[in-house]
Amino acid sequence: MKTELSHKLGIEHAIFGFTPFPAVAAAITRAGGFGVLGAVRYTAPDDLARDLDWMQAHTEGLPYGLDVVMPAKKVEGVSEADVEAMIPEGHREFVRTTLAKHGVPDLAEGEASGWRITGWMEQVARGQLDVAFDYPIKLLANALGSPPADVVARAHDHDVLVAALAGSARHARHHADAGIDIVVAQGYEAGGHTGEIASMVLTPEVVDAVSPLPVLAAGGIGSGEQIAAGLALGAQGVWLGSLWLTTTEAELHSRALTAKLLAAGSGDTVRSRALTGKPARQLRTEWTDAWDDPDGPGTLPMPLQGLLVAEAVSRIQKYEVEPLLGTPVGQIVGRMNTERGVQQVFDDLTRGFEQAVDRINRIAGRSTP
Repeated sequence: MKTELSHKLGIEHAIFGFTPFPAVAAAITRAGGFGVLGAVRYTAPDDLARDLDWMQAHTEGLPYGLDVVMPAKKVEGVSEADVEAMIPEGHREFVRTTLAKHGVPDLAEGEASGWRITGWMEQVARGQLDVAFDYPIKLLANALGSPPADVVARAHDHDVLVAALAGSARHARHHADAGIDIVVAQGYEAGGHTGEIASMVLTPEVVDAVSPLPVLAAGGIGSGEQIAAGLALGAQGVWLGSLWLTTTEAELHSRALTAKLLAAGSGDTVRSRALTGKPARQLRTEWTDAWDDPDGPGTLPMPLQGLLVAEAVSRIQKYEVEPLLGTPVGQIVGRMNTERGVQQVFDDLTRGFEQAVDRINRIAGRSTP
């Protein structure tokens, strides 16, 4: 699985693995791919520095990257407290009522929420970059479009490539105009924030729109055959996220959630604003159903929704309240039926890729070595 982009980055396989777990990111890199650590959960710079130190010690000098979430336009003078004050009391009451309905216990007195997505706040993301550029990262990815122009310039000054996710050809062209180096064409099937165009349609549209920039195919990819399809559509690699959630290196800390992922089918996800305020594909649960109910108050825009539900999500996760327990995940969850190590996942991906290429060669009347 070698492409021009994989050669440029010095990786064996053109597989880019996004994950919030350092152990998974490092294992992806060691397996010959390119591990990308998600930074959104790091609210303290020291915590990110600690895990990047760990990555340095466990990647054998091989390349890896970081994924942040920040808007293209800078907003000055807005604190987290300012944003918190914008949350209507009616929405807070809806959260309390929904949790009470399912008997979700409170956190212990003085216990802070373990799930706090202030990483959506631009000033937090910039603090993450102040840490990250002290490390030899090779790629900076932004999950919320093109990062601000000064961030792109700063990355390039550090010889760091910049990638941005796109859900349409129009978005992709905007990224190209903004000086982005790699466009991730993320189809409707993907977990987390995603658009409305399926990968089979989106990938070639984006490839044509930004040529000669390299494109990574994302969304609904979890087998070697699907990787071959993405490369056949013109991508120079694939961007995989959901697939790593059920690896043995993942740190979900919830057997109940792992069991739900392993049991879920490809139709058991939903695009909902319940988690962050933007449409994000996740497991469908009674929590997402409550927020999507037309009789409810409706979700708030980002970042208000994320701040509103942060403590609730922590309580649901801590006490493993099964009807409400979920996570961002793509439709590929239907193939995630067993727990495997990252290396085994790579072995399965490369085997499936080789079989797909052999099959196409036979169809085309070409012999294979």
